[in-house]
Amino acid sequence: MSAAFEVSARIAADSVLVAEWPLCQVRLMDDCRYPWLLLLPRKPGLEEWTELADEDLAVLAVEIKRASIALGAVAKFDKLNVGALGNIVRQMHVHIVGRSVGDAAWPGPVWGQGTREPYAAETRDALVERLRALPSDAD
Repeated sequence: MSAAFEVSARIAADSVLVAEWPLCQVRLMDDCRYPWLLLLPRKPGLEEWTELADEDLAVLAVEIKRASIALGAVAKFDKLNVGALGNIVRQMHVHIVGRSVGDAAWPGPVWGQGTREPYAAETRDALVERLRALPSDAD
């Protein structure tokens, strides 16, 4: 029996579920300092993007684009950052972060800058609903 996909405890604690796409679980990072989505390919034990099959890599690229467009539809920012680090959380995940000149970490990276500031529950839930309501031609 193969292992089931599970979200790491750290990611689960710091984010909320937005959607399940063909390859990835989409999560909103619960940090109101930045518009920030996470994509987690639903593959048990996955740590590196190089472990994905070529077909899954193609889907991941499309889902990164889709998430980037979705983030831009619900938030204003000057620059879009996309990255997969995995130095703290080894589970394969892709960060999609909207950055604005003068934000809390500008112009440096968001990682390790200050303390996460969770959204007010009402604001967070409204943002998740706005993301879920966006039209999709990928479903």
